[in-house]
Amino acid sequence: QVQLVESGGGLVQPGGSLRLSCAASGFTFNRYTMNWYRQAPGKERELVAGITSTVGITNYADSVKGRFTISRDNAKNTVYLQMNSLYPEDTAVYYCNAYARASDYWGQGTQVTVSS
Repeated sequence: QVQLVESGGGLVQPGGSLRLSCAASGFTFNRYTMNWYRQAPGKERELVAGITSTVGITNYADSVKGRFTISRDNAKNTVYLQMNSLYPEDTAVYYCNAYARASDYWGQGTQVTVSS
C-alpha cells in the first residue's frame, strides 16, 4: 500500500536548522510531484515547497524562499526539506504530499517547533 513516512522534525532554537525527510513506497515515485505542506495551530494547511517529478523544477512559498530547499532522490524514493534560519512562525506540523493527475497521497506529518 501507499506510504509516506516523514521524519526529522523536532524542537529547534530560532535561527537553527532542520532537515525533514519523506520516504515513499507503494507507488511510482519518479512520476509524482512531491510537496511539503505545513499547518500551524488555528491556521489552514499551506504549501511550503514543491518539486516536479523528473526535471525537478522547484517552487516555494514566499515566506520560506531563500531559507528552505526542497530536493528529491528518485533512487531512494525520498524527498527532503532543508530548513535553515528557522523562525518561531515556522512552527507547524509538516506534511509530505505526492501528487499526480489522478492521485494525491499524504503522510501523517512531523512536528517542527521553533522556540527558545
